[in-house]
Amino acid sequence: MMTENPALTKSFDFSLKMVSLCRKLIYEDKEFVLGKQLLRCSTSNGANLEEAIGGFSRNDFKYKISIAYKEARETHYWIRLLMRSKILSGEEGCSALKDLEELLKILTATLKTLNKERF
Repeated sequence: MMTENPALTKSFDFSLKMVSLCRKLIYEDKEFVLGKQLLRCSTSNGANLEEAIGGFSRNDFKYKISIAYKEARETHYWIRLLMRSKILSGEEGCSALKDLEELLKILTATLKTLNKERF
């Protein structure tokens, strides 16, 4: 039986939250461009984590983790932009940023560990 992977769980839960938030941005607030951009990057980090687990080699795993990290950083940017431009409420944005920060800490720790190891 496989044990639960905290990074995968957090990224999946975050993606679900972002799908709901982006649906509101796109359909209720009519913010199509930024809403779709946020949707793409916020769900991509989880997809890349899933791919990392199925990686063919240690280098493949590391590469996919680094992409997941970059997508999470991009998500951070778009959420801050939407908050500052008053398109996204402070409450929604702060909640999303809090969840994202937890995920970024996990990804950062994983990358640091991978960068210390020798192949």
